[in-house]
Amino acid sequence: MMDGGVPNIKKWVVVYPVYINSKKTIAEGRRISVEKGCENPTCIEIGDCCSHLKLPFAIEIDKAYPRDFMQVGRVRVLLKREDGSLCNPAIPSRKQLMIHVAELVPRHPGRTKKQEPASTSNAATSKSGKGGKKKR
Repeated sequence: MMDGGVPNIKKWVVVYPVYINSKKTIAEGRRISVEKGCENPTCIEIGDCCSHLKLPFAIEIDKAYPRDFMQVGRVRVLLKREDGSLCNPAIPSRKQLMIHVAELVPRHPGRTKKQEPASTSNAATSKSGKGGKKKR
């Protein structure tokens, strides 16, 4: 549109980490099922997953999730090119993108190392003051 040659990321799909966080409820912003989600993903992990899926992405660290502005950072992803062709034919929609990324995040190199202590400190990590259902 107005920028010459620079990709217009305003049109790209936005992915907030909350969307694929299995620790969140639908009301808190989760967009996919708990089974398909992953625990507390970060923007960096989502970005790395996008590059693994060969999708152009941009991490916007200064942006916060409107429903919970303590959740800082989001990722912009390009699913379709200007001519309407898919960047990755396996990922036609933002829903598919979220599901694919959520599958990849637990296998993220930064995750595999520090996976063990996470289960022990589970009680301390739930920050929401609303006494909801505990993990079944």
